[in-house]
Amino acid sequence: MRKPRKRSFAELVSENKSQLLKDRAAMEKIEQRIEAKRLGKAE
Repeated sequence: MRKPRKRSFAELVSENKSQLLKDRAAMEKIEQRIEAKRLGKAE
């Protein structure tokens, strides 16, 4: 049996991104974190 080809970093990133886009809860969490950072820098 052949070993699966190692995926490049770009492939892993795009796969991860597509999974995140499907996962609404994770997206909400990320958006809240980004918003909190923006508010922290604004003060």
